[in-house]
Amino acid sequence: MLQDIEPYLACPHCAQALTRHERSLRCPAGHSFDLAKQGYVSLLAGDAHTGTGDTAEMVAARADFLAAGHYRPIADALAEAASAAPAAPAAPAVAPGGLVADLGAGTGHYLAHVLDALPGRVGAALDISKYALRRAAKAHSRIGAVVCDAWRPLPLRDASADLMLNVFAPRNGPEIRRVLRPGGTLLLVSPTARHLRELVAALGLLSVDEDKQRRIDEKLGPHLTPVEQREVEFTLRLAPQDVRTVVGMGPSAWHTDPDRLAAALAGLPDPVEVTASVTVAGYRRP
Repeated sequence: MLQDIEPYLACPHCAQALTRHERSLRCPAGHSFDLAKQGYVSLLAGDAHTGTGDTAEMVAARADFLAAGHYRPIADALAEAASAAPAAPAAPAVAPGGLVADLGAGTGHYLAHVLDALPGRVGAALDISKYALRRAAKAHSRIGAVVCDAWRPLPLRDASADLMLNVFAPRNGPEIRRVLRPGGTLLLVSPTARHLRELVAALGLLSVDEDKQRRIDEKLGPHLTPVEQREVEFTLRLAPQDVRTVVGMGPSAWHTDPDRLAAALAGLPDPVEVTASVTVAGYRRP
């Protein structure tokens, strides 16, 4: 619930602590943010916009695909890595327990899976899509959902998170470092060049370049220390509707013509075997 993460939140305008006043959160400087009836709060700065966020259709497709269990091995690998991550050294706590912050949380699917493996923690689902956060707010009893922009200062207090997640999402290295406690861990999931390769070739989807992981490491290098990396690869057997859903939930949804997609789908076997391939990488704040 949102109240579980309120002690960790910071005003996006002045970075001061936020406290609840009836149906809003306020800081000592007087900035106020209304709580949405769907259970999330928007902590976007006034000049920010949500045009880059996932649409309602994209979010619905992702929810259906993940609920069917197609990416369960990824969720399991992430939960396993989270359970194995060393606890951050003792630091002045802003609240009891510990915080898991998911940057680009979407529907909260992966964060909920990690919280099941870490019963003492609470989770902050951070995303720019209000459609996604309506679902994230209900994905787990210990999730609080916050609308924010990954490329701006995150509305979390300094050194407030023991663990951060980033799954198929934007990565803001300086802010991740600021929010993590010293010794805290970032778990990052990114696609390899083999991810969905059969669909990329057959449907003309966006591809992943071979140097993606190297580029991620280089961008995070000034802020975090890489500590571990493993690949998770498995085969999906997808019906035509599953293929439509996986296309509709990702970045290719912005670039795929529906008529051309329908024609290409007609040429695929039913079911079609598709490779799922990701890297699960761990980084630590020095």
